[in-house]
Amino acid sequence: MSSYSVAEAKNNLPRLLDRMLAGEEVTITRRGKPIARLEPAKSSPFPDARTDGPMDMEWFRRVRVKSTDPLNAVDLVRQMRDDD
Repeated sequence: MSSYSVAEAKNNLPRLLDRMLAGEEVTITRRGKPIARLEPAKSSPFPDARTDGPMDMEWFRRVRVKSTDPLNAVDLVRQMRDDD
C-alpha cells in the first residue's frame, strides 16, 4: 500500500491514477491520517482506449445527441452573434 499526502497527490495525480489502475492500493493522507483511497470505478459508460482497444464508434452513435434544429454552421454562428 502506498500513501501520499494531499499535496503529493495534487502534484502527481496522473501518476497515482496509473498506479491505481495497475493494481496498487493508493491512499491519500492529511497530516499522516488516511482520508481517501483510490480504486477503479466499478463501471463507466465511457470506453477506455487503454483497456477496451479502439474507441467504439457504435457507442458514440448511440449516445450522440441528435439535433432537432436544421441550422447549418453559418446560420448558427450568425444567430449566436446576433443574440448578444
